[in-house]
Amino acid sequence: MSLNYQQSGVDIEAGYRAVSLMKESVQMTMRPEVLSSLGGFAGAFSAEAFKQMRHPVLLSGTDGVGTKTEIAVRMGIHDTIGIDCVAMCVNDIAAQGAEPLFFLDYIACGKNVPETIAAIVKGVAEGCKQAGCALIGGETAEHPGLMPETDYDLAGFAVGVAEQEELIDGSSVSKGDVLIGIASSGVHANGFSLVRRILKDRSISLSAPLSGASGSVGEVLLTPTKIYVKALREIRTAGVSVCGISHITGGGFYENIPRMLPDGIRVRIRKTAFDVPPVFSWIMKEGGVAEQEMYGTFNMGLGMVLAVRETDAERTLEAIRTAGERPYLLGETVSGEKGVELC
Repeated sequence: MSLNYQQSGVDIEAGYRAVSLMKESVQMTMRPEVLSSLGGFAGAFSAEAFKQMRHPVLLSGTDGVGTKTEIAVRMGIHDTIGIDCVAMCVNDIAAQGAEPLFFLDYIACGKNVPETIAAIVKGVAEGCKQAGCALIGGETAEHPGLMPETDYDLAGFAVGVAEQEELIDGSSVSKGDVLIGIASSGVHANGFSLVRRILKDRSISLSAPLSGASGSVGEVLLTPTKIYVKALREIRTAGVSVCGISHITGGGFYENIPRMLPDGIRVRIRKTAFDVPPVFSWIMKEGGVAEQEMYGTFNMGLGMVLAVRETDAERTLEAIRTAGERPYLLGETVSGEKGVELC
């Protein structure tokens, strides 16, 4: 008896159908620089525009959405998780002063269900649209026997460009700078292993209401990560030279904020200066999680923290509002051992 690829668990026809279903979503992300079409062996992106830059530098970032995918699978909602994936990558490169150019995704799944894959890519395309970058390629890999049929993992990477002299590396942060935060949309895509442990230990249903929030536990947890490219672009347009930017991801305040600080500088942040979304109070209460652990794991309502000169503070706040985001005046930088002081 002969054996074929489909009998081993890989359905090539399903892959073709998934590509067909995602074409329209991918098309809406196209930029003039894209030279390739969906289905090629590689994505092509013209570098012609770089000729007009003085010292162009390419920046890249890669990330995934971790175990947030389990919530998406359990909820049967697959068209927002892709936004998270794009956000985690483009926010990282935008935090260093780059403009995202293009994105590629990678989906590993136990079984290729074309409608599910297309829904995931629809979210990826929406994230790319929000970031102004093109989705120029990707890969869907079916892993029969290695992953449960209903499971999938999602990751990707982005490439952006910046003038070398406009890169933001935190080296110019100094004592007396003003700290400005940009509100998050919730948990974003970090800390879900802890969240899932709480759900399991407390036998909490994803359909249960979440106190203080509009929506069920599952709906609130699946709220997509904010993409801050537009806000950071508005700040540049306003003529502000940002000294440092921290994208608050895994590791929360204590790991991420010091990444934008030079030695001898620490930040002082007032906890009363920003609103903590109800989902974090819920996690803290249901899980019995200590406050120190919360600030060391989650974004607590701040997706980005910026350091700017005091003279640029008002212009920065206004630019963030113009982009449709909510800014907070958080505190300031002080002399001392590099780190974070919450007061």
